[in-house]
Amino acid sequence: MNIDRDFPGIESKSDVMGGVPCIKHTRIPVWLLQQARRLGTSETDLLRDYPTLTVQDLAHAWDFVRSHRAEIEMQIEASQRDDDASRAQL
Repeated sequence: MNIDRDFPGIESKSDVMGGVPCIKHTRIPVWLLQQARRLGTSETDLLRDYPTLTVQDLAHAWDFVRSHRAEIEMQIEASQRDDDASRAQL
């Protein structure tokens, strides 16, 4: 699958954020936006917290999430495991 063609506004590069899908030309992973949304962060808050994002960027992210839900869920779970491991080392 060609992410750039099938999901404009989303890119996956092995040398950027470990290759996870991100908003194009940023280091903002789609899974991070989805996790924030699941935790109750509004689109208005996301746009305020990430001033380089646009409404269109969020629309692209939500389209990608709908089509790749299992992949996004695995990335969220992996991040939570990493956070738990980091806290355990403190």
